[in-house]
Amino acid sequence: MNFRPAPVRWRTFALFLATSAFAHAAFSVGGAAYTKRIETSLLAEPQPLASVAGKVARGRKLKVKETRGSWLKVSDGRNTGWVFAGNVSENKPDDNAGADNLGLSASTTTATAAARPLTPAASDYADRRNLGDARNDLDWLNTECFQITDADVQQFLKDQKKGEFQ
Repeated sequence: MNFRPAPVRWRTFALFLATSAFAHAAFSVGGAAYTKRIETSLLAEPQPLASVAGKVARGRKLKVKETRGSWLKVSDGRNTGWVFAGNVSENKPDDNAGADNLGLSASTTTATAAARPLTPAASDYADRRNLGDARNDLDWLNTECFQITDADVQQFLKDQKKGEFQ
């Protein structure tokens, strides 16, 4: 299968989709924050590349000790460190949700979330409807997306001063 080289605008668009801006909640000193990731690093300084002072699990309640822009100094009782506000929430994550915060049972999953893994169905539809170009475009887009590494995303965030690099 031949794939077109990705024009810069498509790579930028794919990175944009992967790094959409978060609206951060207003955390206050003395308040609580809950970790949203499977594992959240508590950093020694309010900088994205600072050394890790500790790690806490998903759904862990943290006490906000200080705020500095989009950074929070937090403590879980044993560990203290800095986290980027986009990595925590004012509300505890649902225990019945997976790591992506989608429901684990079909009754709690939205139609949009449920449709995400239907790429084979989309390819089959394209074949049945003689939409060869659409299928090639979908294959190309999937290939380009899978070539974007975590390091690429981190570098993009750093270059564009997005997320933790604000």
